[in-house]
Order: sequence, then C-alpha cells, then structure tokens
Amino acid sequence: QVQLVESGGGLVEAGGSLRLSCAASGLTFSTYTMGWFRQAPGKEREFVATISRSGGFTYYADSVKGRFTISRDNAKNTVYLQMNSLKPEDTAVYYCAAGSGGYPTRAKYEYKYWGQGTQVTVSS
Repeated sequence: QVQLVESGGGLVEAGGSLRLSCAASGLTFSTYTMGWFRQAPGKEREFVATISRSGGFTYYADSVKGRFTISRDNAKNTVYLQMNSLKPEDTAVYYCAAGSGGYPTRAKYEYKYWGQGTQVTVSS
C-alpha cells in the first residue's frame, strides 16, 4: 500500500519560512518523479514544484520561483519543500504527489499517488 505523508505545515508570519516534508512508503521511491501542489479555499489545486527521480532537475511555478526549493533524499524516501519569504497568498493545503511518468511535469493527471495534505497559513 502506497502512502505519502506530509508534515511541517503550520502558521507563520509573512516573510517567514517553513520546511515541508513528505515521507513515502510502499513504492520504489527513486523511480518516481515527485511534485508539490497546493490548494487554497475555493480554488483549484495548482502546481508548485517538481523534481526528477535523481533530483538533478527541478521546475517551479512562476509564483514561487526564487522563494521555494524542492529537494529529495532517495535514501530516506523523502521529498522536501523549503519555503522562504512566505506571503499570505501562499496560504493553502500543500500536497505531495508521486508520478510514474518518468519526466517531471506540472500536470496533475501525471501523478499517480497523493498525500493527504498539510495546512500552511501565512499571516499578514
């Protein structure tokens, strides 16, 4: 049974930082592209960042580029999202996802497994 479990969310003031983690089990982690998505109240789930299987390639949404960093540790079956200079508009539930398509992508339909999400709230 595949499980993706996010952690590290919380309440932070604007300009602050958080580090999200996503621990994976039940799959061969190093063979999956990993991604982070977020969903704000009343909005569709949107792409945040993705990382290749080896970690050598990353891609970000324009809205977070330069502020967020995605990374992974294949030995620990974990993907991370370092979020700096947080803004109130970053407030959302953040989800990690595992994609078996082989290439990092921002397309939700390419991701096969999803976590339950972790809430990030940024106060102004």
